[in-house]
Amino acid sequence: MNKHLKELIELSKIDKAIDSYTPQLEAANKKVAKVEKKINAAQEELDTLNASIVENDAKVKTFEEQLTMLNEQLASNAKKSKDITTEKEMKALSLEEDIAKEKMTFANEEIERLQKINETTTLLVEEAKAKVEALAAEAESVNEVVSAEKAEIEKNKGELFVEREKLSRDLEQKVLAFYEKIRIWAGNTAVVPVKKQACYGCYMKLNDKTYSEVIKADEICNCPHCGRILYIESVTEEA
Repeated sequence: MNKHLKELIELSKIDKAIDSYTPQLEAANKKVAKVEKKINAAQEELDTLNASIVENDAKVKTFEEQLTMLNEQLASNAKKSKDITTEKEMKALSLEEDIAKEKMTFANEEIERLQKINETTTLLVEEAKAKVEALAAEAESVNEVVSAEKAEIEKNKGELFVEREKLSRDLEQKVLAFYEKIRIWAGNTAVVPVKKQACYGCYMKLNDKTYSEVIKADEICNCPHCGRILYIESVTEEA
């Protein structure tokens, strides 16, 4: 087999091995992203519950201020009643008092309702906090596992990069440049085997002349259909 072809086959295998770690890294990152998504959702739920409590507290405060004003109004009306001399004035004052008392009843009912809601919401807040804490612990555990996985992957990739660098230095630069040019568009299928007289990059059948040249392997042969570098696998490789 042509020396350069043999080197390109080996280089192609190293590149495939390096790139095979990409899906593993993506899978590891997805594990982290998945638990982070859960944490964000739980934290959002907690924030919503806390915001609801703050909002209801503000409403209670507004109703309490309204009650203070209404009480002051009733006290003022009680003083005015001593100076009333006509029935018309008495009816007008009585109507004001009735309206004020209705408002006070409504305000008290709303305060009670909002306070009960906040009591229930406070319990939900505690549950949400516990959920966030549990997910944070899960995230820490996942991060430890993923960090170990990624460190092992980077270690293996580093070893392959060293091997690739050594092989690239030994390769004739024109041959390497030729391979890299094809790899730009073909990726890890820049060098492919021929099986059943077909290119295993584009799966097109080779003519007899090209197939014969690939079998001889005296020179680097390209697929006439797609341009990939071709070679015949040995029996052991096919097995």
